[in-house]
Amino acid sequence: MKHWYVVYTQANGENLAALHLRRQGYEVYLPRYSKVVSHARYLKKVLRPLFQRYLFVSLDIETELWRSINNTLGVTHLVSGGEKPTPVPDSIVEQIQNREDDYGLIPLAEPMFTPGQQLEVVDGPLALSNVLFKKLADNERVVVLLELLGREVQATIPVRSVAAA
Repeated sequence: MKHWYVVYTQANGENLAALHLRRQGYEVYLPRYSKVVSHARYLKKVLRPLFQRYLFVSLDIETELWRSINNTLGVTHLVSGGEKPTPVPDSIVEQIQNREDDYGLIPLAEPMFTPGQQLEVVDGPLALSNVLFKKLADNERVVVLLELLGREVQATIPVRSVAAA
């Protein structure tokens, strides 16, 4: 019986691993989200894996030759708890798939602040400072602008450290 298993990939090798696993006939699921990045003075929309260095592969380890996955280009190894890979509950993969939008992407949480909004830093070395929200960064961090020595300075701080002023 087929189950979903987790594949640990090489750094930034999720797409390469997915491509080569599909070429070998495996069913692969690589959940992704869309992110806007600034590059050389312009904004560009890029697709990023939802789980960095991880993807899912569906297989029956009793009947399929699954060990070849560990030697696939872009793959480091199948996640296992011993000699055999550890299956992921099908409901987890189904929940992720059910969150996909019409383009097959996972929408991330909307930012709770708007650009230019006044915020107050509630903890850390900048506690009680007033800052301006610039944008949401990866890993639950926000980019803010603060007044320092008569000019605006950009800083990245944890989102839990700020609140609306």
